[in-house]
Amino acid sequence: METNGQRLRHSLITAWTIAVIVFIYLPTICITLASFTASRYFQFPIAKWGLDWWQKTFNSIEIRQLLSTSISIALCVTAIAVTVAFFGALAFARYDWKGRSIYQKLILLPIFFPQSVLGLALLLWFNTLGLPLSWKTAVFAHLVWIVPVVTLVISIQVYSFDPALEEAAFDLGASRWQVLREVTLPVLFPGLFSGALFAFLLSWGNFPLSLFTTGADTTVPEYLYAKMVAGYTPGVPVLGTVSTVGAAILLIGGYAAILMMRRSKAVE
Repeated sequence: METNGQRLRHSLITAWTIAVIVFIYLPTICITLASFTASRYFQFPIAKWGLDWWQKTFNSIEIRQLLSTSISIALCVTAIAVTVAFFGALAFARYDWKGRSIYQKLILLPIFFPQSVLGLALLLWFNTLGLPLSWKTAVFAHLVWIVPVVTLVISIQVYSFDPALEEAAFDLGASRWQVLREVTLPVLFPGLFSGALFAFLLSWGNFPLSLFTTGADTTVPEYLYAKMVAGYTPGVPVLGTVSTVGAAILLIGGYAAILMMRRSKAVE
């Protein structure tokens, strides 16, 4: 049976957990409520509810172009970052080679740079090379910052990977490609999947690097910032709600998919 002290501790932990969750998600709830108001400006309590601004937002050609640009950048960054980070993580955590310690430090260094400084540096570099700014240069800029993050995420999975599994496959006559396809990739898939989620969400919500490197193209975070500074419309909380809910669905769905895969493997 629980003592009074244990009950009090449980109650305090529960209260603290609820307080932290409310503190974190209350602004998001306010944004969601603001997107369902029929008036131009958010007032609480809401006098009139409606879906007019949702309809106007998604009927806007400009918003569709913003979403298309942001999705294109995020998908390109995800595909390239996971591919580069996969091999980078193997070099980071699996193999012992000369210069490995220096590589481990240098590969993580961009994470600690302020993104605004990194964005300005990339802008100056693009101008020096004479490259026109567009969503393609933004993809490169995002990769500079996101590849180290994804490498670190996948490395966590690589550290728990037993090399004996690959050695056993080689002993049974498997080729290097078969070992990669049938052993290495399935074992590291949770890390690759987590890295892909991180890459997509970090790219989708990135503002500083996009601001310096997209040129005439505009992403959703840039549009939200511009509308908050001047020319506010209720389309801002609509896009904010879509981004937040979409990110939550991706994370929860991804976590559920990983759990289902683990359970299916445990049953087998």
